[in-house]
Amino acid sequence: MKNGNQIKSILLGAICFITLSVGAVSAAPVTYKIDASHTYPSFEADHMGGLSLWRGKVNSNSGTVVMDVEAESGTVEVIMDMTTIDFGHDKMNDHAKAEDILNVEKYPNATYTGTLGNFVDGSPTTVEGELTLHGVTKPVNLEITRFKCMVHPMKKVDVCGADAVGSIDRSDFGVDYAKAYGFDMGVKLLISIEAAIQK
Repeated sequence: MKNGNQIKSILLGAICFITLSVGAVSAAPVTYKIDASHTYPSFEADHMGGLSLWRGKVNSNSGTVVMDVEAESGTVEVIMDMTTIDFGHDKMNDHAKAEDILNVEKYPNATYTGTLGNFVDGSPTTVEGELTLHGVTKPVNLEITRFKCMVHPMKKVDVCGADAVGSIDRSDFGVDYAKAYGFDMGVKLLISIEAAIQK
């Protein structure tokens, strides 16, 4: 028959095992699928060297966000259908898709992949990643200005949403149309994203 100390040791061991097991489960990465109807990468691009700004967005997007809040880590992948680029101006849309700008016939998709970082109170504040656009891949980092997770009151599933900002030089990606006319190659990125948990 085991003495009292042996029984205590066994009980303590069991408690530690259960605690570690529960912690491992709660810290498991969670996968969220991007809600295409609420995810719109948008941008601001110069027209005529400061004369005005063109504002546009990409209407069709897909991808996933994987996040482990306990481990303060995560990844994001967004695939943007560049054939759906939308300036709110049909003629400009057609020109942007043409061979001398984005050439969407040859490069129909742009892809952004990144790592979530600098978690504050359980929320990421940065993304360190790479953008592939027009067949060229370059580092592009984003600042997350807003992040929230909640149970969606209508869909009854866990959802997360975020806004992020960043910038690129479009000529770095071989998209240098009108550079000779003095157009600024800088493009401001303004990204809104919502994603729902994958069961």
